[in-house]
Amino acid sequence: MNKTRLEAFSDGVLAIIITIMVLEFKIPHGSDWKNIQELFPTFISYGLSFSYIGIYWGNHHHLLHSVKHVTSGMMLANLNLLFWLSLIPFATGWMGENHFETNTVALYGVVLLLSGIGYYILQKVVEKNSHDIEALRIAFKISTRKGIISQIAYVVSIPLAFANEYISFAIFILTSIMWLIPDKNIEKALKND
Repeated sequence: MNKTRLEAFSDGVLAIIITIMVLEFKIPHGSDWKNIQELFPTFISYGLSFSYIGIYWGNHHHLLHSVKHVTSGMMLANLNLLFWLSLIPFATGWMGENHFETNTVALYGVVLLLSGIGYYILQKVVEKNSHDIEALRIAFKISTRKGIISQIAYVVSIPLAFANEYISFAIFILTSIMWLIPDKNIEKALKND
């Protein structure tokens, strides 16, 4: 399998994940602004999850550009990541529908943690099968540091949800902001090669 096919498959799965999330919106019965206001938690959780899927999509794109050849281990690591990301619509819907209640926020944190671990595993497999460029190794180290910070944030957010779910939700937002601008170090390393 070539990397273009792997990337196209992953892009398709991520597009379906976003589609599932938006299809979960229930049309309000009534035309008052109050009816829309009741959906506000759903919109907030959707917006956050949309940004996370977008972040994974952008970083996944850059990551796969460093690949020399696709291995079966890479395909499995990619499927592992996509599996955890595919749970985001469920966690998003449950959290939004229940107005960020404790268990829903904790589960959302678990899904983000497992998705982050999935990405870390994929990155490590890709590193073994990437171009041998010093700037690329440095880019992977920077990405790994950001990933570790994110994992720590998610681990902290899960039990914290039982004390204050809004602080946990704020951690999710801050972590997504850290990743919002894609890391272009991989792209730069490959351009300079």
